[in-house]
Amino acid sequence: MRPNGLRPLIAALALGLMATSCSSSSSESDVSEPTTAAPTSSTTTPAAVGEVDAAAPDTATPEIAAEPVIDGPFAEIGPIVSTYVADNELNGAGLIVVHRDDGVLLHEHWGEFSEDRISLIASSSKMVTAGVLLHLQDDGLLDIAAPLAEVAEWGSGNPDITTAQLLSNSSGLIGLATDPLFLPYLCMFDPDAELEECGAEIFTTDGDDGAITAPDTNFDYGGAQWQVAGAVAEVASGRSWAELVDEIYVEPCGLETLAYNNHFGQLPPTGFSYPTAFEADPAVLRPTENPNLEGGAYVTTGDYGELLLMQLRDGRCGDTQVLSPESLATMHGDRIGEVYDGDAYADDTGYGMGW
Repeated sequence: MRPNGLRPLIAALALGLMATSCSSSSSESDVSEPTTAAPTSSTTTPAAVGEVDAAAPDTATPEIAAEPVIDGPFAEIGPIVSTYVADNELNGAGLIVVHRDDGVLLHEHWGEFSEDRISLIASSSKMVTAGVLLHLQDDGLLDIAAPLAEVAEWGSGNPDITTAQLLSNSSGLIGLATDPLFLPYLCMFDPDAELEECGAEIFTTDGDDGAITAPDTNFDYGGAQWQVAGAVAEVASGRSWAELVDEIYVEPCGLETLAYNNHFGQLPPTGFSYPTAFEADPAVLRPTENPNLEGGAYVTTGDYGELLLMQLRDGRCGDTQVLSPESLATMHGDRIGEVYDGDAYADDTGYGMGW
């Protein structure tokens, strides 16, 4: 089914569950879509997060939450999540379901998880990232349909690629499906790099000559194109990614935990599995000026629920218009189907911008 007719409750449920449980063993279970392995931190650390000595992790036995009792229309969800946690040897899970008119319908946690649990959210970062670029378009600072060369001088490296193509995995640059460790693009995993410099390096390298395809001819999920989009946002706005996230989401939506980092190179590699060394505390990661834009966000289920409600409520957080209804329609629509009759992974599977 194409995403044009976004179903608010189903979308909220799916994204609320995504990437909220982490393994207590070495199993390769992954509750996120097949993207970047895990997320990252940001140039700021939320005030709610305490100091942690990464070399000496807390070995105290965490308090195990009682099995939640769920009544009413969601009664069947409890056993489903409990079984999933047990079968995959996870240490817990969090779930939030929100509704446009009625707000939070369900907010429960299992095992070691609680409302304070901060989780790396993998590809659930993409919706947040795409919204930053569309917010800049709402403010007149960016035209997502225009070539990057109109914003950044390094955009001439691929003069036909637009921001819209980056955010719909259709730029022609090498994505994760083709080569997740494509050598000329590896700065996207480097926490010691700088975002705009990394974006420029990716966009101007000759190491991908002969490997990339023409824009809007092929869907190649994830990868360096998202890092380039973040670099465009910094150039267009004159602000760092952390500043943009704070100004666009954190302050108007009253969020306490949302931020980005780049855990790749900071935590032991886990492939596409959740990096358990994160330990639910962003303080284990050092600050970075190169957050991973496709999979580097971390947040609690409650704060992510606020972002979902903003999506469902015509782009508003309280009295603040975070995204215009037009931008939401752009994000939620099936761009790849409309522009080049593309599919994401399978026939009739559409993709918008971060959705």
